[in-house]
Amino acid sequence: MTYWWVNHKQTYRQEVEGQYIWSPKTKSNGSRNQSYDNLRLVVPGDLVFSYAGAQIRQLGIVTRPAVSSPKPPEFGSAGTNWAQDGWMVPIEWHALPQPLRPKEFIGEIRPYLPEKYAPLNAEGDGYQHVYLAAVPDAMAAVLLARLGAWGVDVLRIARGAGDDDGAVRRVDDALETEIQSDLGLDETTRRAVIEARRGQGRFRLNVEAVEQACRVTGVTDPRLLRASHIKPWRSCTTSAERLDGNNGLLLCPNVDHLFDRGYISFQNDGRILVSPLIDANQIARLGVSTAPPLNVGAFSSGQASYLAFHRESVFLHGR
Repeated sequence: MTYWWVNHKQTYRQEVEGQYIWSPKTKSNGSRNQSYDNLRLVVPGDLVFSYAGAQIRQLGIVTRPAVSSPKPPEFGSAGTNWAQDGWMVPIEWHALPQPLRPKEFIGEIRPYLPEKYAPLNAEGDGYQHVYLAAVPDAMAAVLLARLGAWGVDVLRIARGAGDDDGAVRRVDDALETEIQSDLGLDETTRRAVIEARRGQGRFRLNVEAVEQACRVTGVTDPRLLRASHIKPWRSCTTSAERLDGNNGLLLCPNVDHLFDRGYISFQNDGRILVSPLIDANQIARLGVSTAPPLNVGAFSSGQASYLAFHRESVFLHGR
């Protein structure tokens, strides 16, 4: 288990109500920010201390790795200068019985503040430029000690954290609503784009024109296959991308789950990539060979750009 600290005064209400945290992928000038990159390092079962208004008010349990996601519409004017494309991490938030004010016991915290990317300064004030920061175990112990038995209960829940995509599903729901009211699309295209979210309709037909079997298992019976987007439906910027047959694979349900969650990906030449965040033995039990690494056959140039996005923004590279 790893501990994290999120400074989110501007978006505290939206993120707690929506059960997630979200950041842009880069700074407004396009440069990287470690506290944004950190969202890609969290895993289910990690704990997140929520800091807003000089208080720790919530303790969150990560329920799914980060996904590429547009900026939540409920942010409104908050983060006006942030890019639209970002990372979302689903979080199960638990409100503290009594908020903590770190400034009141900063003397206990100070010895354990990281030298780089600390969430607080030595006086106990939050750093506005740091969004998500790693919390050393010793610093987390100081905070959890203040929470007593309540904190122990949350830790117990975290150790059994499962996979929950509720926050991600709400993003997709919001996008679907937006598409339904898009007057720039004719009714036929609008329906096709919405059906594509679930791997159905025109999108599936387009994928079947490119792929004839599950690349990993070799299964060819269409009743046993899902049409899965390579670049996720929510991350596509145009209707054409959402319907493009080159942006899809036919996969068995277990392989689809691994691919959708970022536990596997593919090089353009067909070599499979397996995330270090999943046990290779478990992958093998699902029919994915890792020793020697599986090669599923080269992909077309039309598929390559979508696979590049998957490797960069979906595949879980690990810590």
